[in-house]
Amino acid sequence: MEPGQVEASVFEALKVGYRHLDLAKVYGDQKEIARALKRAFEGKVADLKCEDIFIASKLWNSQHRPQDVPAALDDCLAELSLDYLDLYLVHFPVAFDERTDPHNNLFPMQEKSDQPDGDVKMLDDVSIVDTWKAMTKLPKEKARAVGVSNYTKEHLQALIEGTELIQYCKEKNIHITEYSAFGNNMFGVPLLVQHDTIKEVASRFGATPAQVILAWAQVGGHSVIPKSVTPLRIEENFKEVELSKEDFEKIESIGKKEPRRFNIPYVANKPRWPVNIFGEPEEKDAPHKVIV
Repeated sequence: MEPGQVEASVFEALKVGYRHLDLAKVYGDQKEIARALKRAFEGKVADLKCEDIFIASKLWNSQHRPQDVPAALDDCLAELSLDYLDLYLVHFPVAFDERTDPHNNLFPMQEKSDQPDGDVKMLDDVSIVDTWKAMTKLPKEKARAVGVSNYTKEHLQALIEGTELIQYCKEKNIHITEYSAFGNNMFGVPLLVQHDTIKEVASRFGATPAQVILAWAQVGGHSVIPKSVTPLRIEENFKEVELSKEDFEKIESIGKKEPRRFNIPYVANKPRWPVNIFGEPEEKDAPHKVIV
């Protein structure tokens, strides 16, 4: 993205009425977002205060060592010019082996690799449980709640000491927030918004495919976080569409008939992360796995 584009799009979203910001250290744009928030709080968005917005950010893979977690949160708050986050998440159940500068060297590299873009150096002696315990010790006045992102049922069981993922989360009173609900358009993989079933339902409602996916995603009390830098799409995504039971089930059937992740595929990470996170076919030969 061009410099200033994120600041402009976040400010536009706040003007439209969005009140949930999903952020992360690795996105590299938190300082721009801080400027958008400053403009909004200075009166450019009527009566808007920090407590009116739900702000989430994420611990990056290079910051998983328990002793690095408190400083990672402080670094994040400094980038955003905030005193606290409503939610601080572990971004992935994966640890990168960076011991010198974990808050700036986000992709430590292996010395030898057969990949053109190299392989990230993995940290195999810190478990996701170790990192999670450090997260739960963060001061409440800085991180009002903590959580995880991109974790499977097996990863969650390791944390909770223990269905399917959604049913498992319901049973454990874990709230689900859905990221990249439309699919990811950066890596040449199929997009959910281009699926024939989605386009058919959208056409019948006179809605956009994105609006239909957002309507489906919110059923069951989940949160969903759409992303765009286009003012028209920002506004469109904020409008609600109500699906019939038949249309909801039609969309639901996509996952049953064609189960797959529409988000970033394993082969897309450059440099490569040589780790099996989700158990997808592309990951099966990865030399590392999640440490539980």
